[in-house]
Amino acid sequence: MKRSIICRQLGYEFNTPALFKQALTHRSFGMPHNERLEFLGDSVLNCVIANQLYHQYPRLPEGDLSRLRAHLVNKQTLYEIAQSLHLGDHVLLGEGELKSGGFRRPSILADTLEAIFGAVFLDNGFVAAEKVIGRLYAPLLQGLDAKNMGKDSKTLLQEYLQGHRIPLPSYSVVATHGEAHQQHFEVECLIPELNIRSRGDGPSRRSAEQSAAKEAYRLATET
Repeated sequence: MKRSIICRQLGYEFNTPALFKQALTHRSFGMPHNERLEFLGDSVLNCVIANQLYHQYPRLPEGDLSRLRAHLVNKQTLYEIAQSLHLGDHVLLGEGELKSGGFRRPSILADTLEAIFGAVFLDNGFVAAEKVIGRLYAPLLQGLDAKNMGKDSKTLLQEYLQGHRIPLPSYSVVATHGEAHQQHFEVECLIPELNIRSRGDGPSRRSAEQSAAKEAYRLATET
């Protein structure tokens, strides 16, 4: 396993390699696993991002800062960063998790990344962890849309339509797939006034509606 690849991407070399190995170890693989490190890394990440936002947006009220931070530290954002690092190639998983595709599971990859932050903190203190997090989050922080970031797609679409005095869209389930306990939904979002008919899919009706709204918002704002 070439963990040095991840270290180069992190911009950090561990003084205690065992901490790094633990950060990459899922509980299904054995002890010591990374759950306690993930707990610690979550707190470090929240502090670093809160500090960054506080200084980057000196006039933004607390509510908006909290919304931005929540978006930046949520599991989806962590998962996307972990994917960019190809972290799934390095996570240590038990046989069952490996066979079931745990190396692709968003929750596992997000938790592993947080565990890495916790490991860096223990290995060399807060400043070192802050540098690693800052390096990985720099592209996100530079391109941050303080007005809209953290709002879900349905909210963005609704605000856009209300701002242009256009009636709100209608959502309808057009198809479902799979067994009752593992269904997949296809939803259509309809905005007749803009001649928009978009579709989205997801493991729940809510997620499918969000997907359809995202596409509808893209179409609406491009016209």
